Amino acid sequence: MMFKPTQFLPATDAPARNWLPALLAVLAALFMLVLPDLAYAHAIAEGDKGYIQEITGVHLVSFAYLGAKHMATGYDHILFLLGVIFFLYRMNQIALYVTLFAIGHSTTMLLGVYFNVGINSYLIDAIIGLSVVYKALDNMGAYQRWFGFQPNTKVATLVFGLFHGFGLSTKIIEYEISPDGLVPNLLAFNVGVEIGQLLALGAILIAMGYWRRTDSFLKHAYTANVVMMSAGFILVGMQLTGYFVS
Repeated sequence: MMFKPTQFLPATDAPARNWLPALLAVLAALFMLVLPDLAYAHAIAEGDKGYIQEITGVHLVSFAYLGAKHMATGYDHILFLLGVIFFLYRMNQIALYVTLFAIGHSTTMLLGVYFNVGINSYLIDAIIGLSVVYKALDNMGAYQRWFGFQPNTKVATLVFGLFHGFGLSTKIIEYEISPDGLVPNLLAFNVGVEIGQLLALGAILIAMGYWRRTDSFLKHAYTANVVMMSAGFILVGMQLTGYFVS
């Protein structure tokens, strides 16, 4: 059975309200400490960047590894995936939503690089931060309270998947991959991205499985999504700052 966000109310979460300000402050401090790295959400490590620029021809294993590494360390992707599966219990539901996200992510990543369609990296990463905010608010039942209806969560997952894919394709374009072997290398990279996504998802599901067995899940689910929403806003703020000062 899928848990409904409207089954809990923030007003009953008194213990969470007491430690929420401190938790948000710690979260903000952590983001500020690693701000130079976080400002480039989809950036590829310098060593990997040099490797991509230098090689030519087909290198399937190497590109699959780079794709898996990117997804497994992509905190914005992981935050969004956490929001997507937060109230999903059935594996068929989880598989459906993750598949929709993967379809969107893969489509724009592959087509964006192949047709050389790039978007300003700061702006696209700001939109990706907004996807985290959107999903956290959805989990909190905000749209039902504000607008009186529930947006289609499947469509939203697919659409935001498209933006996440553009975030990666924009960075790949900047690194000027050799056209020799481009298509097979991109396909291998995408396979690696999906492998990394499955690894990240597995870790999330294990952690959520343990948490859901405790009483604290129902007590603090709302607060957890407030923290997630705050992280999304921080990401948006950092990217927009980078856009205006760059």
